[in-house]
Amino acid sequence: MPPPTVIVPQPLPTSEVATLDPAVLAPLAAGAAEALLAEGESPHTVRSYQTALRYWAAWYWLRYGQPIALPLQVASVQQFLVDHMERKTRAGLACELPPALDQALVAGGFKAQPGPPALATILHRVSVLSKAHQLQRVANPMQDAHVRELLAKARRAYARRGVTQDKKAALTIEPLQALLATCDDSLRGVRDRALLLFAWASGGRRRSEVTDATFENTRKVGPRAYSFTLLRSKTNQAGQLRPDSEKPILEEAADALEAWIRRSGLTQGAIFRRIRRGETIGEPLAPAAVRDIVKARAALAGLPDTYAAHSLRSGFVTEAARQNVPLAETMALTGHRSPAALMGYFRAAESARSAGARMFTSAAEIGLAPDSHDT
Repeated sequence: MPPPTVIVPQPLPTSEVATLDPAVLAPLAAGAAEALLAEGESPHTVRSYQTALRYWAAWYWLRYGQPIALPLQVASVQQFLVDHMERKTRAGLACELPPALDQALVAGGFKAQPGPPALATILHRVSVLSKAHQLQRVANPMQDAHVRELLAKARRAYARRGVTQDKKAALTIEPLQALLATCDDSLRGVRDRALLLFAWASGGRRRSEVTDATFENTRKVGPRAYSFTLLRSKTNQAGQLRPDSEKPILEEAADALEAWIRRSGLTQGAIFRRIRRGETIGEPLAPAAVRDIVKARAALAGLPDTYAAHSLRSGFVTEAARQNVPLAETMALTGHRSPAALMGYFRAAESARSAGARMFTSAAEIGLAPDSHDT
């Protein structure tokens, strides 16, 4: 497998900080990305690794004035953490990243905006660099006791401030219906309705799985019934045919899919396509388009900006828990290999039905609530 092409942005438009040499990225970003590709990671994962490694290379060059090379020193990782993680000061929250360096990273296209990144972004970049050290079989500074303690204490400090991981809201039945209500009889509306129901009802498909749906792997199997053969997924990178590879699209979801197929006139290739001006069918949708469709429909429905493509998957699992669908059946549809990933959704649904949490209301209904004058 040839090494991936690493694209470096234009030199930084500033005289305060040294510019980057595109060749600097080759030893770290290209080598690590090639190894990750060889392991069979998804294209989305590889892109996220490349982005993280490019950021490390840019930050290191700007901070130390020399190319990054593995293994990194423990002090460099500690510096990276204090540069990016916020801490309390008398003047408020602050980090150690110099403003000029911060602006240079933004100007070079290595980050979107100035200021400290989200905790999840920092942890992802640390995890990627740790993976790069593992793959190259060199001493891993992320395993150093001082780095691990700093990370643990930083997580605790963020948690005490109420900072949590940014998880997208789940599209359970009610918000999903709100999104579907925005889908009119236009070609785009018919497509979006079919896409949303296909992704949700077939087991909460990931966005790349939705765009992988074709006329060759999706077939009509009966009245108001289609079957989607999912061979390649996050948990089945080799594309092996498994007993649970067939994902059903039934009833309303099947009706919506059939309506889109009929209106689009498509008979082969990708099912979900771009719609150009004049309601012309274009090329297959990219995975990112699934996110855009969810967010656009949520905005039209007047819902908060907390929904994205993964909301379809988490919404399906959450709704399955709410409706007491057996865990094994849910896993067969979603493709999860381990029940651990699903248990959080099921426990949340069970807690919402908890009799213990309703004891006060139940007591009041049968006249057992304490008198308001009792002490």
